[in-house]
Amino acid sequence: MISAAVVAAAIGFVPTAAQAADQPAQRQGNAVAAKDSAKAAAAKAAVFHSPAERTVRTSGSASASASASGNAAAPQAAGAAKGNAGLAVDLRASATSAHGFSLASQITTAAGAPVKVDIDWGDGRTDTEHVTSAKLLTSKHTFAELGKHKVTVTLTDQDNNVTATNSVEVQSLGSKFTPHAPTRLLDTRSGIGGSNRAVTPYGVARVKVGGNSGIPADATAVALNVTAVNPRSTGHITAYPSGTAQPTTSNVNFVAGQTVPNMTIVQVGADGYVELVNRSYGDVDLVADVTGYFSRSAGAGGYTSLDPFRIADSRAGQGTWGQVAGQSTFSLQVAGNGAIPASGVTAVALNVTATAPRGAGHLTVFPTGQEAPNTSNVNFKANQTIANSVIVPVGPDGRINVRNGAWDPADVIVDVVGYYSPGSKASYIPTEPTRLHDSRKYDFPVQGQDFRWLPLSDGDPTVTAFVLNTTVTDTQGSGHLTVAPDPYTWAQRENGAPNPTPPNSSNLNWTKGDTVPNLVQASTGTTGVIDFWNRGWDQTHLVVDMFGFYDKS
Repeated sequence: MISAAVVAAAIGFVPTAAQAADQPAQRQGNAVAAKDSAKAAAAKAAVFHSPAERTVRTSGSASASASASGNAAAPQAAGAAKGNAGLAVDLRASATSAHGFSLASQITTAAGAPVKVDIDWGDGRTDTEHVTSAKLLTSKHTFAELGKHKVTVTLTDQDNNVTATNSVEVQSLGSKFTPHAPTRLLDTRSGIGGSNRAVTPYGVARVKVGGNSGIPADATAVALNVTAVNPRSTGHITAYPSGTAQPTTSNVNFVAGQTVPNMTIVQVGADGYVELVNRSYGDVDLVADVTGYFSRSAGAGGYTSLDPFRIADSRAGQGTWGQVAGQSTFSLQVAGNGAIPASGVTAVALNVTATAPRGAGHLTVFPTGQEAPNTSNVNFKANQTIANSVIVPVGPDGRINVRNGAWDPADVIVDVVGYYSPGSKASYIPTEPTRLHDSRKYDFPVQGQDFRWLPLSDGDPTVTAFVLNTTVTDTQGSGHLTVAPDPYTWAQRENGAPNPTPPNSSNLNWTKGDTVPNLVQASTGTTGVIDFWNRGWDQTHLVVDMFGFYDKS
């Protein structure tokens, strides 16, 4: 389980002289605030109850049972006379991990009556216990498959010739990923999704996900590329599941007149909708494109997180030669590239960067074997360097396409951060959007060429990655952010472990004065500590929001 002392609002500071004075108190305060772990918080909504009143009893002749026992004077004889009329069981199952449950069986029985307790987990496995009085039994089980399972508990009192049975249906906490051809679900400019009006200040746009465009009604989360188009003022967009309170997190930040996208992985509300709130003082048009969804359906793929590595950089002739011409497409081999297996990969998680474009435009990433969709992943203006997280299905030949939708050339960089496949073990657990870190709160910006470290899972090997939205703000110069696992544990970091070497990859880029967000599927590595590197020469503030994590237990 994720350490209770490290998740909600967990924070780590690089031990530099400028930060040393208040650092212990700051960290302690966050450790206290972090006692509700992300996994525990996610499990709160995954409690399944069948009260004792639902127990079904079957009984035979009490006298025959007593005669068969041959011991009418035994203590249980009093119970036999009544047939152990109170025999019953209350069941309460709680999700403990992506596949795991804890079952509390509160057994009511006559004192002294020996009762056999059979727990049928519904997947071919049965556990057996014995009690002689009322008792609370706690049992744990991990299902091999995600989805719904019927757990049945049967009490057998042979001396009283009575059985009592109760069942509870449970549903696993984790979900797996199904790639979806890039498809537009919302465009307030044209009426796609039901509205042809810009979203008003602090207004909400509702995006139908479950039951839309082939997405199943029981989808638990969705990968959406959300684009703010021509906002009238500075602000941000927050995505959250319908039917829940608006969180204090952010997903897309913008200034007036800017068109900016950002990938989101957001939990789907019980009614099948996701909501997007416009937190600005002006109207803004919104576009939402789906590239995949999470569900408990058979055949969906788990996630494998990787240390970031680069598969394309047109500036260096990697993956493609020279700037990508306007209105042209190049393909990239994904399957078998680096740590990605040669077969079985259904989708890949990327960070795609456009740099030095000669005009305004956009990039679209899509699987080979298909026509380029009417969607976009990265929007840019002339001479801008901008990145966006992308989850894209992999074509049948193991490749993906990158199209420059501008009329002018642009350089393109592609970094891999993970992949989805049926053989990948980690499933996704969405959480309430939670702010983990905001350096503005402590007035400790990340210095140039320095890093901030967050101990998110305390080395828990079952948690493989976190879905985060990282934002830089109050930037004092140009630079880029690199997010990567730290080779040292929380304790080693506390005791002054040396600075690691950041990888040759980037997650978001900025110029002086920018506020820039980007989704990061951050690998926890082997230690559970994640580093956020400011690769610029000037300081910047850093905000980190959590939306879920991948768990393989």
